[in-house]
Amino acid sequence: MRKIDVNVKFLHEVWKENTLEYATPHSAGLDLRACIDEEDLEISPGERATIPAGIAIEVCDPSMAGYIFSRSGLGTKEGLTVSQGVGVIDPDYRGEIKVSLLNTSNEVRKIQRGQRIAQLVFMPIFQGIINPVEELGSTDRGVGGFGSTGKL
Repeated sequence: MRKIDVNVKFLHEVWKENTLEYATPHSAGLDLRACIDEEDLEISPGERATIPAGIAIEVCDPSMAGYIFSRSGLGTKEGLTVSQGVGVIDPDYRGEIKVSLLNTSNEVRKIQRGQRIAQLVFMPIFQGIINPVEELGSTDRGVGGFGSTGKL
C-alpha cells in the first residue's frame, strides 16, 4: 500500500476528543467527523446540510487529491449520503473541508457532534491534454449511451 504525506491542521475542539486515523490497517478512508458546535443537527427528508469537518489539509504530493465518499453504513442504514456523489479536495486547496450530506430517507435524521459522517480517500489525479479534433475514433458502441448495451 502506497503512503503519502498529508499535513493536517485541526480547526475544531471535536478533534481534541477524537483522533484522525485509519480504523484498520487496510482501511482506504479516514473518517471525517461532524464538527458542529450544537449537540446535534437535524436534516429533513430531501434536505441537504453542509457540515464542517474541522480540518484543513495539505496534500504534499501534487499528483494526489482527496476524495470525500459517503460512509457505507450511514448511507445504507440512515439514507445520508454525500450530496454531490463524491467531493474533490484539490491538492492546492487549503480551506476547511466541509461535507454536504443529503437525506435520501423519508425520515428526519440527526447528526450528532463528533459523529463520523464521511470518509476521506487519497487517490492519484490525471490532467487531460486537450486535443481538439474534427472526428473521434470509431467504436462498436459509437454514440449509444444510457442503457444502449442492455440490462443483462
